[in-house]
Amino acid sequence: MAAFHPRALAFCVAEARPMVLAISAMRYLTGVALALPAATAAASLPQISQGAVAWVLSIFAVYLYNGVTDVMEDRINGSGRPIARGDLDARVAAAVAAGAGCLALVATSGLPAPMFWIVAANLVLGYLYSGPPLPLKSSSGGTVAVLCLSGLLSYLAGFTVATAGGGVAAPTALVLFAGVAICWMVFVGVPAKDLSDIAGDAAAGRRTLGVLLGERMSRQVMVGAAVVLLAGFGVAVSLLRVRLGGVVLVMAAGVVAVAVAGLLAAPRPGGEDRRRSRRPYGAFMGTQHLLHLTAFLSWI
Repeated sequence: MAAFHPRALAFCVAEARPMVLAISAMRYLTGVALALPAATAAASLPQISQGAVAWVLSIFAVYLYNGVTDVMEDRINGSGRPIARGDLDARVAAAVAAGAGCLALVATSGLPAPMFWIVAANLVLGYLYSGPPLPLKSSSGGTVAVLCLSGLLSYLAGFTVATAGGGVAAPTALVLFAGVAICWMVFVGVPAKDLSDIAGDAAAGRRTLGVLLGERMSRQVMVGAAVVLLAGFGVAVSLLRVRLGGVVLVMAAGVVAVAVAGLLAAPRPGGEDRRRSRRPYGAFMGTQHLLHLTAFLSWI
């Protein structure tokens, strides 16, 4: 076992991607906020905070372990994350990921009983996504399945804590927002992320969307999906009369940002530029944060 350097924990957080940890916390908190109208026994602030810690710890464990298993692809793709650049030993990261997973389960103590199983299910999904013998990340179908299920679990976690496990029906706004946010993550986020990782994924034998369709078609799918999703979301909000009009406007701005970033990400003569190919993912991620922040603030 490699020695644990004092800076290793900071490197582990960087490897787990702070922006991903932040959006995971926001998904959980949005689940809390949109569940409140249906809550029969509102959870206290300490319980909500404890639930957030448990959920984010599980995401931290999952993404850190993913980094451990992605070393070859990350180096081929020129990733600057700590394991790929040699600042964080993969064995140390794996041990920290295992410890974080255990802490996530412990952190559910005192919360509604379903939270233990929600967090456990997320950890199992994370292992199935990255771990042997057949990691689901090797195919686009496996990736989509894990993203959908993990996304649903994040909102379910917030709903469960907010309602104190009361078994009430989820409000229409929560169901609609969760569905749209997951579709944004899958149909826009997946092709956006693939754009900068095609070479490494192909070398690792993965059959991701970027590898199967190629860079140009992936960009077209990303933009087309964003437009269709915006149109469907706008119609649903209007017909169901839920208080998510602000979220629709934010998504509209996000669709424009993703489309512009997609155009700017087109390869130019002289070779591939990883920073350029990451622009659509940055637009996707920024929009995702703003969607959740808008939904959270408009509801509370």
